[in-house]
Order: sequence, then C-alpha cells, then structure tokens
Amino acid sequence: MLSGLRAKNLDRWVGGWARHLARNVRTPRARGLRHLLFAFCDHYEPLWGGADEASGDERVRVWEERYPKVVDRFVDADGRRPQHSFFFPCEQYHPRYLDRLGTLVRGGYGEIEVHLHHDGDTRDSLRESLDTFFAQCAQHGHLARVGGRPRYGFIHGNWCLANSRRDRRLCGVDDEMQLLFETGCYADFTFPSAPDETQPNIVNQIYWPEGDLTRPRAYERGARARVGDFRRDRILMIEGPLSLRFRRHKLPVQIENAAITADDVGTPARVRAWVGQNIHVEGRPEWIFVKVHTHGAPDKQAAGLLGGGMAALHEELTTRYNDGARWKLHYVTARELYNVAAAAMQGAAGDPNRFRDHVVPRPAARG
Repeated sequence: MLSGLRAKNLDRWVGGWARHLARNVRTPRARGLRHLLFAFCDHYEPLWGGADEASGDERVRVWEERYPKVVDRFVDADGRRPQHSFFFPCEQYHPRYLDRLGTLVRGGYGEIEVHLHHDGDTRDSLRESLDTFFAQCAQHGHLARVGGRPRYGFIHGNWCLANSRRDRRLCGVDDEMQLLFETGCYADFTFPSAPDETQPNIVNQIYWPEGDLTRPRAYERGARARVGDFRRDRILMIEGPLSLRFRRHKLPVQIENAAITADDVGTPARVRAWVGQNIHVEGRPEWIFVKVHTHGAPDKQAAGLLGGGMAALHEELTTRYNDGARWKLHYVTARELYNVAAAAMQGAAGDPNRFRDHVVPRPAARG
C-alpha cells in the first residue's frame, strides 16, 4: 500500500487533500448567485521536444490563426471571450513568437506571463535570465509594469519551484521564491504538479507562503488567503484543483490535476470536479476560482485543443455555469485571477468583474 502511494508520490499530498475534504464539508456554501472565475494557464513551449526555430514558428502561427476561430462564439457574463494565459519560457525567446502571440493579446484573447526551465542556477544567474526576458518582453508590450518595474505571474519549468526535488536538479536556487518576489512576481501558478514529487502538501488553496522563504520547498508552509489579510511582502500561491478521480473503466482511480490534454479534455464530469474543490478566499465563498493548465504548443496538443476539445470545454462552462441565477462565469487571465483574489482579501464583494485590474494593471500590449 505504502509503495503504491509513493510510486505516484501520493504520500506527498493525499494527507493535505484529506484535510481539504474535511474543511470543505464544514465550509458553508454561499447562498444565491455564485461567480466562477476560470483561468486557462498554458505552459506554452514552441520548441518542445527539441523542435527547430521554423517548427516553433509554425506552432505559434497555428495558435495565432486558429484560436480566435475556436473561441469567438463563447462569451462569459461580462461579454468576454475565453482568456488564455501563455506562460512563455524565457529560454525559448524569439521575437517572432512573441509578435505572433501579441496579435492574440491585442485582440483581447489573453496575456503573456513567465515560464522558465533552468538547472544549476545561482541567484545571480537566475536574476540575469529573468532581467533579460523582461527586457525582451518590454519590446513587445508584454508583462504588466508598475513604475517601470515588471509585474508578472510565474510557472516553474519541470514543476521544480524553489529547488524542490530530492536530487536538487532542475533549479538550483533555494531562495527562488524570495528572488521572484524581488524581481516583481506577484503570484506563482505552478501547482498542482501531482504526480510529480514537487507537489506540496497544501492542496486546493490560494495561500501565502510562511516561514523561512529562503529555504528549498518554501511553499510547503502557508496561511490560507482570507478576507482582511492582504500581504505585499511575498508572492501569492494560486493552486488549481487537485483530487482523485474514480472511474468505472480503465484505471479505477486516477489523479485529477486539472491538466487539459489532447486525450483528456474538459468533460462535464471534470468541470464538476474542479468546481467542487471549492477554491476560494476564506470569507468570500461566492467567488470560486478554477485554474486549469495545459502544454498547448506541441502539435498533438494543439490539434486536440484547437479541434473539438477546447470548444467542448467552453460549451460546458457557458451553458452550465453562466445561467445568471445560480452562476455567473468570468473568463480571466492569470493576472486578473490574482487581482480578483487580492480584491477579495481587501474586502471587496459583489461582482468580481470590477476588479480585473485591481492591483496589477494591464500590460501595454493589452491596451
């Protein structure tokens, strides 16, 4: 039994999930209208699999041309189309890639954020990599800025935030979370990473990391986000839904980690599972946060997502979760998701659409 748990690293997080379930049962559900904040975060890697520059350009072109055609018929309660947050890998920068994605950003389809795969870095080399990418993004109008300083959301490549693997590979910087904050990061969107060993024992939460933030895996201790406790001295951890999925066919139990793939799209059952995790800022239970993720650039993934998979997901969201009586749907970028969470912690209530730009402003490319 224990070996089976460890094989999928369930021992890392299933206890946290059990505590989440117990808390979820005790948490009163909001009465009346609820708001679903839905964010689609893409670990967007044009050069995935060792692709050459031309192949990467073709992958980005496919998204530039096909994404609007797939999503234009879907709108949320605010008249907004589905939003796609492209977490672009710093190490794969090419000006043409960000120009093409800029067409989508200017068209109102999403925004660019920061993704990074790195290994054996030091604090200084990591800062240099980030600063270089910030300057490159500025040429295209990507990333929000406050007083000339970049503000950005972050996803760690290979899930290895804060040097969190046992073998200490695929990062190298113990105090990465502190450095991210110093360079303008407002929130981390890496998790869930299950079944990877980097998955924290805090599950299905928006939370503030606590304790020594210079240590490896500094995200393992934290305080749940709640109304009246907004902090400006650290990054916010924003997790997507994580649970176990029980099925009649194939494997009877699977990990539901909100990963959208060509073979496992957003079915009605999966959407129910995500919403059912009831991720919210404590004290604002009527605002439910769902963050899903994908690796959308590889050819197979793009074909599935830009074929029928993404349309089926948005069909479910716009019909079942946007009736105006029980639910209002709000498509948000990663930045907007953070802003709404920040507004909730600062005591805001009512319609979250008013708080999309509450703390971190729009990037220049968004207009």
